[in-house]
Amino acid sequence: MTQLESLPPNSNGLSTGPLKHTAQDVPNAVRIAASWAWRIGLIIIVSGGLIWLLSQISLLVIPVMVAALLSALLSPVTNWLTTKVKRRGIATALTIVGFVVLIVGALALVGRQLTVGFHDLWAEALHGVQQIQTWLQDGPLHLTADQIDKYIQDASNALQNNSNSIVSGALTFGSSAGHFAAGLLIALFVLIFFLLEGSKIWAFLVGLMPRQARAATDGAGHKGWVSLGSYVRIQMFVAAVDALGIGVGAAIIQVPLALPLAVLVFLGSFIPVVGALVTGAVAVLLALVANGPVNALIMLIIVLAVQQLESHILQPLVMGKAVSLHPVGVILAVAAGSYLAGIPGALFSVPLLAVVNSAVRYIAARQWEKDAVAASEAKQPSALKIGDDSITSETAASGSPE
Repeated sequence: MTQLESLPPNSNGLSTGPLKHTAQDVPNAVRIAASWAWRIGLIIIVSGGLIWLLSQISLLVIPVMVAALLSALLSPVTNWLTTKVKRRGIATALTIVGFVVLIVGALALVGRQLTVGFHDLWAEALHGVQQIQTWLQDGPLHLTADQIDKYIQDASNALQNNSNSIVSGALTFGSSAGHFAAGLLIALFVLIFFLLEGSKIWAFLVGLMPRQARAATDGAGHKGWVSLGSYVRIQMFVAAVDALGIGVGAAIIQVPLALPLAVLVFLGSFIPVVGALVTGAVAVLLALVANGPVNALIMLIIVLAVQQLESHILQPLVMGKAVSLHPVGVILAVAAGSYLAGIPGALFSVPLLAVVNSAVRYIAARQWEKDAVAASEAKQPSALKIGDDSITSETAASGSPE
């Protein structure tokens, strides 16, 4: 379409005639930028709407994602057991029972250690509080006992005045605990069927796609699943190294509750960057309360050494090759996930990014076309090579060369 406009009169007062404006008058760079702008804007709007929708059903989404992570971890075990017992259902049952027994046993051991060590730790904490009171009186502040009692009383009054908020927080915690129990049951139920009929579930989902897109969807899904499994297994290894390093170091310098601390570090390591910082701070604080500042300084050195080992050796050499993610991308993913969804967002952001990265790379390279060619070639009669001549198995059977 064109639009006619009259030019202003020239110096003689005469019009120069109509001017035709077409789309070609818009610079190419502006047209390309506009095309990218509305497409990117549409992607942002759809993604934001999808995130908002999923946040409304987080009680269902989070257990399913947990089940997917556990399924990626346990599926090799189920596959191996299937080759031994020849029944997928029995292999799945053995995997689930073994996993639950392992988790319950670990929690029982940690709970026993907490019960035994908490009494001594509480005594150490009380002794530390007394030392702080002595320092407040004899130190540079020179506070009297009456002043300290007044500050303690003010703190007690503040707690009483905000009792409604505290009770509300306790009720919220109780509700969250109920949601956690329900989510745990849902995750366990979904995990059973992911291990038992995961291939059938995926085939059903692929069948919902248009026929021309099924090959690409199936190939991208398999690539993403492989990347997810690699991430979970490598993250397990990295978390075990962190827990072993900090736990053994804490035991050597006689920090109480070394075993529960190691378990906490192991769980926290599944949240990249943030988990290591938080659990390391807990380890240093525990050493400070129990054994004093010198012991806390040694614990800090141990934590920093383990984290340097993880960040400079394990993450680049092991994790980087497994999921092909740059450390900057990992940090940004954790930050964005934490901002959007808190702890679950920090936990699932990196594996989700790994899956998306593998799937996008697969689709961008049109890898499914190469897979189709390879599959068709695999169905062809195999070639028997004798010296420099090549004959097919069919012609070899008939005795006539190709």
